[in-house]
Amino acid sequence: MKLSKFKFNLPQELIALHPAKNRDESRLMVVHRNTGEIEHKIFKDLLEYFGEKDVFIFNNTKVFPARLYGNKEKTGARIEVFLLRELNEDLRLWDVLVDPARKIRIGNKLYFGEDDSMVAEVIDNTTSRGRTLRFLYDGNHDEFKKALYALGETPLPKYIDRPVEADDEDRYQNIFATEEGAVVAPAAGLHFSRELMKRLEIKDCRFAFLTVHSGLGNFREIDVEDLTKHKMDSEQMVVNGDVVSIVNEGKDDGRQICAVGTSVMRAIETAVSTDGHLKEFEGWTNKFIFPPYDFSVATSMITNFHMPLSTLLMMTASFGGYDLIMDAYEVALKEGYRFGAYGDAMLII
Repeated sequence: MKLSKFKFNLPQELIALHPAKNRDESRLMVVHRNTGEIEHKIFKDLLEYFGEKDVFIFNNTKVFPARLYGNKEKTGARIEVFLLRELNEDLRLWDVLVDPARKIRIGNKLYFGEDDSMVAEVIDNTTSRGRTLRFLYDGNHDEFKKALYALGETPLPKYIDRPVEADDEDRYQNIFATEEGAVVAPAAGLHFSRELMKRLEIKDCRFAFLTVHSGLGNFREIDVEDLTKHKMDSEQMVVNGDVVSIVNEGKDDGRQICAVGTSVMRAIETAVSTDGHLKEFEGWTNKFIFPPYDFSVATSMITNFHMPLSTLLMMTASFGGYDLIMDAYEVALKEGYRFGAYGDAMLII
């Protein structure tokens, strides 16, 4: 499978800059794998396709305010710092991306906040853009995290080309997010409102919550035409015993198993045993799913409309079938569906 097979022309005006007014009222395209039928619905119509003891698997990772801006010592140059993950609590070490990268070297100090209240020192160059920062702060760890996050802003994807607004802190977060660690929101889950979750519960649907701390690897450009040569960034994930029992019971009973988002699909395909059942897993995954691929657990999938040439589109095409999904994307473009994290949704069933 070649990278160029996932190229299409996406007009800028179809990239959603804001979410739908209500979470569960974005548009929903329903794609039937067995017939090729495509339906146009509203997201809360999801209720029509699921019933008693069907299972939804959600990613409960929580996005933290990862993007902050500092000034370089002496020159005062403005530097964007994107927090990726905390490496050491005691030493206040963080793995970060800096932009522009060429201006930042080991030993440089960066100052954050109007009063330069937070200082960080560059102690390592890990990649061309990546750095390790040591933050200099006297308080305890909780006070440090609070101060650091107060300086940060919601890490909207770069394709949402506008300033961050107050509403983004709430809307670029799933309502069931509890486990802090993501810098990318699992976008398929953004469509679920409390009302919709309650109505699914009343239908006796089952919910399972795993954790994948979604990282910037989702947006990294693929620079090889042969997809077998692409390496995904690793993401931390946890599949606990509760998830395993809910999913395996649903599978054995012949119920729908719906993966809500590409991060969930990657996680369950990482944690599947040879007999097609889920098993407990805690660690890292760099699984890259592209067509053709045989899925073991999910019978349906909810996802957003993704950017051209993205790994997210490749996974979606793996599950729905390359030809059907690319046809569905042509329909989406003609019908004016909105793309990206704040855009519309697709149910593949």
